[in-house]
Amino acid sequence: MRIVIGSDHAGFDLKEALLAWLHAAGHEVIDVGTDTDASCDYPVFGAAVGRAVAAGVADRGVAVCGSGLGICMAANKIPGVRAAVLRTVEDGEMSRRHNDANVACFGGRVTTVTEAERSLSAFLETGFDGGRHGRRVDLLAELDAEDRPA
Repeated sequence: MRIVIGSDHAGFDLKEALLAWLHAAGHEVIDVGTDTDASCDYPVFGAAVGRAVAAGVADRGVAVCGSGLGICMAANKIPGVRAAVLRTVEDGEMSRRHNDANVACFGGRVTTVTEAERSLSAFLETGFDGGRHGRRVDLLAELDAEDRPA
C-alpha cells in the first residue's frame, strides 16, 4: 500500500517511528515532512497529507501533531479526505468500517509508539462495510462539493 505520512514538530518522533514501522511492514511510504523537531505549523503538513490522498498519490495517509486534533482538522479541510484521530485499536477499525476513513491521525504527546502501531495496523487492515455506511459517506462527499462561503 502507498501511504503518505507527515507531522509537525510535536509529532516528529512518533512520525519517524511509524515511518520505520511502515517500511518494515513492506509499505511504500511518502514522507511530506517535517524533517526536524524545530517548531513548525501543523496545517501545512495535515494539508499535504490530505492533498496526496485526495489526489490518489497515496492510498492512505498518516498525520501526527501533539494531540492529533489540529492536524486532523487541517487534513479534513481537503475535499475527499476523511481523517480520524485514532487513540485505540477500535478507533482504527471503526473509522474504516463505518466511515471509510483515509487518513489516520495521532497525537505524539498522548499516544505511545506501541498504541499508534496497533491502531494503525487495524486502520490499514480493515475494510469499509459499505451498505448504510456507504450512504453516509456519500453524504460527506456531498458536503465536500458544496459551495464554501467566501
